Parts: sequence; C-alpha cells; structure tokens
Amino acid sequence: MENYTMEGRTYRYYGQEAPLYPFGYGLSYTTFQYRDLVLSPPVLPICANLSVSVVLENTGQRDGEEVVQLYLRWEQSSVPVPRWQLVAFRRVAVPAGRETKLSFQVAAEQRAVWAQDWRLEPGTFTLFAGGQQPGQQTRAPSEVLSARFTVTGAARPLRGC
Repeated sequence: MENYTMEGRTYRYYGQEAPLYPFGYGLSYTTFQYRDLVLSPPVLPICANLSVSVVLENTGQRDGEEVVQLYLRWEQSSVPVPRWQLVAFRRVAVPAGRETKLSFQVAAEQRAVWAQDWRLEPGTFTLFAGGQQPGQQTRAPSEVLSARFTVTGAARPLRGC
C-alpha cells in the first residue's frame, strides 16, 4: 500500500459526504436540551488545557440517557485535519424534567496535528457540544451548541510542552 491518506476512508475525512449512521445516532424516548456552553479560558497558551462545561436538561416526560459528545474543529491548520474530531463523550442519565451540569477537560494533546511529528499550533478553534455530530443530516432529537476559543503562542512539538 502506498497511499496512506485517510481521505474517503473514515468518517473524519469524508469531505462533504455524510455517513449514513453517524456516531451518536439512535432512538430515545425523551428529548434533551443543551445550554450554557462555557469554555475557560477563551484564550489559552499553546500548551494549556481547556475546561468545558455545559448544562443538559431532560425536557421530555420520561427518564432518559444521553451521550454528550464534544467535537473540535480547527479553523486553520498547516496540514490537512478532519472536519471535526471527537475529543470527549459521556453517557449521562437524567430524570424527566431535571438538568445536570457537566464538566470536561480537553487536553492540549487533543489539539495536536501530525506534521512529521505531533505539533501544537496556535489559532482559532471551534468546540461543539451536543447529542450528535455538528451539521448532522440525520437529525437526533437534540441540538448542538458551539463556541470558539483561541490558542496563542508559537507552534511547537507536542513533546515540548
């Protein structure tokens, strides 16, 4: 095999073609609403981790479980990267009519790109939080929130942090 690119071979690199059954697609007997997506800090140094919190509310009549998914998108990168990358997920049980606040850490390593070695690059990133992939055509009964953050500093090898 001589062509090692992943383009067209995995959901992360399909281009504009959406997978038939994206990650997180499924049925539920209740509905969920996301709100109050907070990224802290909104501007962080190149080697720092990002703290994320989001509120999940069960707006349906039945108790239910939701798989909360966080995706990261590079707004500009020096090398080809996925449209978005799953960086965290958690299955959460929420009773009917109740809400819960969830906290996540997105490590600096999860922003690394491969350019002959793993590198961290400065720039603007978008983080998505919800019960499905961003822009999913096969809709699940929940929405996806998004927020941007900025990484400052000079590009450096991941092992230099």
